[in-house]
Amino acid sequence: MNRLEQGQLSRRERQIMDIIYRLGQASAKQVQENLPDPPSYSAVRALLVTLENKEMVKHGKESRRYIYKAAINEKKARKSAIKNLLSTFFDGKPQKLVAALLDEESEQLSASEISEIRKLVENKED
Repeated sequence: MNRLEQGQLSRRERQIMDIIYRLGQASAKQVQENLPDPPSYSAVRALLVTLENKEMVKHGKESRRYIYKAAINEKKARKSAIKNLLSTFFDGKPQKLVAALLDEESEQLSASEISEIRKLVENKED
């Protein structure tokens, strides 16, 4: 089982990964400062250790502090998350995911977003 298949990330773990991807690298303090409704510093450190155990981040030392970087590029992480979403909620079928996005009741997509999706699908077909 590779590191991307070791399990889903919690909401906080995803938030931390988003921060690290956005900043490129971050100390625990920087992560804490960028989290919404941030937990304690020790809780952030524990989450970073968990992410390191899941092989999602790695750390190096800068002076007396650890600096965390993503261990997987963002594109691979995104693909894994989508694969997980598909298998968990949509029977592994992308068309069911697209149908859910296009559901009129949810009104999640604008006309321009739908147009962009059409163009992407047409380009894939060519």
